[in-house]
Amino acid sequence: MKIKVAAIQMNCELANVDANLAKAEALLKEAVEKGAKWVIFPELFNTAYWIPKQDVELAEDIPDGRTTQWMIEQAKKYQILVSGCILATTPNKGIITDTALTVNENGVMGTYDKVHLWDNEELRFQNGCKVPAPINYGDLHIGMQICYEIGFPDISRLMVLKGANVIIYPAAFGRARYYVWDIQSKARALENGIYVIAVNRAGVDDNTVFLGGHSRIVAPNGEVLCEAGRDEDAVLVAEIDIDKCTEARRTVPYLRDLNKALVKSEWEKI
Repeated sequence: MKIKVAAIQMNCELANVDANLAKAEALLKEAVEKGAKWVIFPELFNTAYWIPKQDVELAEDIPDGRTTQWMIEQAKKYQILVSGCILATTPNKGIITDTALTVNENGVMGTYDKVHLWDNEELRFQNGCKVPAPINYGDLHIGMQICYEIGFPDISRLMVLKGANVIIYPAAFGRARYYVWDIQSKARALENGIYVIAVNRAGVDDNTVFLGGHSRIVAPNGEVLCEAGRDEDAVLVAEIDIDKCTEARRTVPYLRDLNKALVKSEWEKI
């Protein structure tokens, strides 16, 4: 199976959902015009990242909230998949999550609540507690993690063992740690024989959080197929071929040779 995917790198206006969705729509249209059948937005693309005093106010319901419904509308309009990451409400008033989701024309296909929270995010968000099964779309089996979690290979490996052949990382990853982003995006692809679609924010939030850009699509052999610069809005489009995952796993058979019984046994001792 082959599919053209688009990683949308964008700067965002703080707490301005109107402006951010308008920009997102223009960038999505550009991606579709380039042939994309799956469009992926960065972390908190609808609100911007550094809005701690407005987190609860701007969190939305999934699936009935404004941004999720906007994503579904775009999926219907263009017959595509759309992925992104937003602040989401929970049944407990005032408690919210940092949640990635993927939709098609029929609605929400799957969600993932960020499990590993960066720095003071634990003061803002409730962490997730599940590693869900991949989202299946033909031969495409999608795993989702968020930002900082690109540095947690155990979770990506669990997703792959559950069947994922693509993992997306919507992110608001810091500029000072580009070297981490660079190494880990390639490592997650290579060690698992998967495509990694690492979609980062650009710009600066409130003169406080400096985002690193450099969104990229990485092949199962660790090759960077395309990459944006640091500061600009960008629409990266590449065709991914799921057969390349099988090829990569035969060439470097990490998954075949993994001693799962030993790993399980040792984990249980910790």
